[in-house]
Amino acid sequence: MDPVLLGKGLTDDIRVELLPRFGNRHGLVAGATGTGKSVTLMTLAEGFSRIGVPVFVADVKGDLAGLAVAADGNEKILRRASDIGIPDYAPGANPVIFWDLYGKLGHPIRTTVSEMGPTLLARILELNDTQSGVLDIIFKLADDRGLLLLDLADFRALMGLVLEERKDINTQYGLVSTQSVGAIQRALLRLQQEGAENFFGEPALELSDLMRTHTDGRGVIGVMAADQLILKPRLYSSFLLWLLSELFENLNEVGDLDKPKLVFFFDEAHLLFGDAPPALQQRVEQVVRLIRSKGVGVYFCSQFPDDVPDNILGQLGNRVQHALRAFTPRDQKAVKTAAETFVPNPKLNVVEAISRLGTGEALVSTLQDKGVPSPVQQTMVSPPRCRMGAISETERTQVRAGSPVGSKYDTTVDRESAAEMLVKRAGTAAEAGQAPPAVRDEPGGGVSQTLKDAVFGTKRRQGMIETMAKQTSRTVGNRLGQQIVRGILGGLFGGKR
Repeated sequence: MDPVLLGKGLTDDIRVELLPRFGNRHGLVAGATGTGKSVTLMTLAEGFSRIGVPVFVADVKGDLAGLAVAADGNEKILRRASDIGIPDYAPGANPVIFWDLYGKLGHPIRTTVSEMGPTLLARILELNDTQSGVLDIIFKLADDRGLLLLDLADFRALMGLVLEERKDINTQYGLVSTQSVGAIQRALLRLQQEGAENFFGEPALELSDLMRTHTDGRGVIGVMAADQLILKPRLYSSFLLWLLSELFENLNEVGDLDKPKLVFFFDEAHLLFGDAPPALQQRVEQVVRLIRSKGVGVYFCSQFPDDVPDNILGQLGNRVQHALRAFTPRDQKAVKTAAETFVPNPKLNVVEAISRLGTGEALVSTLQDKGVPSPVQQTMVSPPRCRMGAISETERTQVRAGSPVGSKYDTTVDRESAAEMLVKRAGTAAEAGQAPPAVRDEPGGGVSQTLKDAVFGTKRRQGMIETMAKQTSRTVGNRLGQQIVRGILGGLFGGKR
């Protein structure tokens, strides 16, 4: 199988290539802004696609959408291709599917609240330890009651149930304060105002649609619009981490293959690790270490190599380092760190070279035979065959019109879940003349009034009917009935599947 061509070595005048069988050993693309990281990412994505490997990449600046359109073939690009020695170079578009968490610039990506799990949801909501503990209790209650949390309306309805039964829940599960529930409700409101409510519902993303191949055998490149999402760093990083954990949980063990099943690019990697608690970093390290055996290669992209923790950096076998300018003590430390991660090349002073690299040049080391890193090479990076820049709205519309998954994801599906289930149980109990489980006979109002307040609301509290603007659900059935789905990080932190 042909290797992925990265460029031509300026040190030893050799082709610098990435062997497909080591593509799942992960990698790092680092360098200062404007030094060519995005072009290198395009070159890697195209290279993997040409050998039949699907790719998923977040488009933070909007320029990676150019993967879907052929380059203009200007003289400068053609000359570079000739200098590197690419005899079959010709401009061409790649098979691309556009995705967008908000559903505007691509097909919507959705999951359910249950699949997201309490750990990542607490991070998105920016909850403190006490509030996160209450969130764990809410998820546990949903599991025990068989209530499906599919969207934020379901979650709000469940919090209403928690407030109704707070005394019993305090005894059975642990202390749940009204202050903590109120803080979670306010955080949910902020999340909804940011547009993230569209992320929770159905049809939920099927991983097979990220792992498609085109009719000509090339891997399909999934490009997720993230120019707006990146403005909410915790939502951006938590979403990508959720997606990575879903791949880890659902793919089978395959060992070392001739080529990866999927290559996943995690741009702006510092957003993942910058404020993550030690426990979450440990889980990320576990997922990165183990997902290799499932045929997935993860490539982190960031400005500085030390943006990635050492215990994860040590697992990244393929390295591409663009220029770093040593203007500040932080820059000087980053240059030294980057130099120390490469296998030395007697013909190259790595520390000096990192500061002198021009745009479109990089220091590259990839895994070769027996998984041994190659000596670092100062490399002229190959030009991609696609457009190196943004595309027009018309071009994007044309690509979306030909998408094989548009009819599947562009229309939301509404199915029964927690909010409807709670209202139905209340109605059934009322017809039978009994108080529903969420209702207690209290002085001054009676069962009927309490039921009415719980279902229809009061002036001070929203009722469950008002929370039923549904999008909804993926569920798992078993012999004992319905069961809540929990993502791998939720499972690692004590969740239930």
